[in-house]
Amino acid sequence: MTRPDSGPTGAAGNEGDIPNGGPAPVPAVLNAAAPVAAAPAPSVPGPARSPERTAVPGADAARRVGLLVTLVLGGLTALPPLSMDMYLPALPAVTDALGAPAATVQLTLTTCIAGLALGQLVVGPMSDKWGRRGPLLVGMVVYVVATALCAVAPDAALLVVFRLLQGLSGAAGIVIARAVVRDLYEGVEMARFFSTLMLVSGVAPIVAPLIGAQVLRFTDWRGIFAVLTVVGVLLTAVAYRWLPETLPRERRHGGGVGPALRTMRGLLGDRVFTGYVLTGGLSFAVLFAYITASPFVIQEIHGASTQTYSLLFGLNSIGLIAVGQLNGRVLAGRVSLDKALGVGLGVIVLAGVGLVLMTAGAFGDVGLVGIAAGLFVMMAAQGLIMPNTNASALMRTPHAAGSASALIGTSSFLLGALASPFVGIAGEATAVPMAVVQLSCAVAAVCCFLFLCRPWSRPGSEEKELAGGPQAAPRIDR
Repeated sequence: MTRPDSGPTGAAGNEGDIPNGGPAPVPAVLNAAAPVAAAPAPSVPGPARSPERTAVPGADAARRVGLLVTLVLGGLTALPPLSMDMYLPALPAVTDALGAPAATVQLTLTTCIAGLALGQLVVGPMSDKWGRRGPLLVGMVVYVVATALCAVAPDAALLVVFRLLQGLSGAAGIVIARAVVRDLYEGVEMARFFSTLMLVSGVAPIVAPLIGAQVLRFTDWRGIFAVLTVVGVLLTAVAYRWLPETLPRERRHGGGVGPALRTMRGLLGDRVFTGYVLTGGLSFAVLFAYITASPFVIQEIHGASTQTYSLLFGLNSIGLIAVGQLNGRVLAGRVSLDKALGVGLGVIVLAGVGLVLMTAGAFGDVGLVGIAAGLFVMMAAQGLIMPNTNASALMRTPHAAGSASALIGTSSFLLGALASPFVGIAGEATAVPMAVVQLSCAVAAVCCFLFLCRPWSRPGSEEKELAGGPQAAPRIDR
């Protein structure tokens, strides 16, 4: 089955995009799904001479490189969830071993998340100035050092500091991975790649707590950080060996605090870009509320065992990944990104309404099955929202993909962190707050999509997005 390729549908090609006065956006390259020529392209990107992409020399090599890039980027985006979730089973052991209050040990999670949010604001603009490889490799080296220091932290206070440094440096993988995708892909192909990336990185939250629990069978909590240190070293070596530089020198621009702030202000001044950022961030807050409240709701209120909770958590993650693959392999190229995104938003609103009614007792006692079904539908729909909001936002910012990626990631973490405390506001006897928070964030996401993105007000954008053609591959600097 032949899938249509994305044409030049990035920021420079859509009406109302952010002006940059720079070179045209780079066409898609290293696409594992639709291989392109391995030879350097002309200095001015243009259509390939022949529409028969299967006949292009070097297609097999391009496909292999594309797979390697996918695995590397997936590993980079999976590392922060591993850093957080592998550590969760060890929290009680850390409290006992360091003789610290539970609230202090909880700060080791909070500071790591804060570091992941703030670090993206620093690394993103740096990657626009110096390219992707340098800031990424520096960030990964610092991550390895910080993780090793966590393993030998003598007290809780230093562990909090080292976890903050771990989060700040680990943010490099998330923000640069998104920027690399923007460098390599356009339009529909970008959405496809983000969906594929979910398949690789989405496994991490499922297996991380299980890995952490198994590590604790053979060693203490310090062993978890030792394992993460080894993973960081391996991932750094793989990125150094196989991840090419995707931002040519001619497309880089000056850095510094002032220029970075002006760039971000310009990005946020674009109503449509800001709309997609807020839509994605508020949808992520729905997911954050689920992660924060689901252990309490499923285990405490409904009396499920730890094993049952782990099973349900895994099923929800599998649902999210499966719908993400449906989006990338079936819908992308046939349905516009905005239509698929709209369907996903509609589903989480309906699921939120159902959860509010069920938790409030409108249907009587539905038990764990009803709540679990509503949460499954809500989480699976994120597979339509995450890749399409990322792709739609980044399509408008070829001149500042690093800064744009930083704003996307930081807003998601901050909105999620702001929403999560409200899930337990009514105490331990009801799941209504979780459902209300999720529904409120879902409705707010829909409002941002309708009133800021306004997909109907950009005539021709769908046709540009879906009408793709083969493109020549630009040179990738090493």
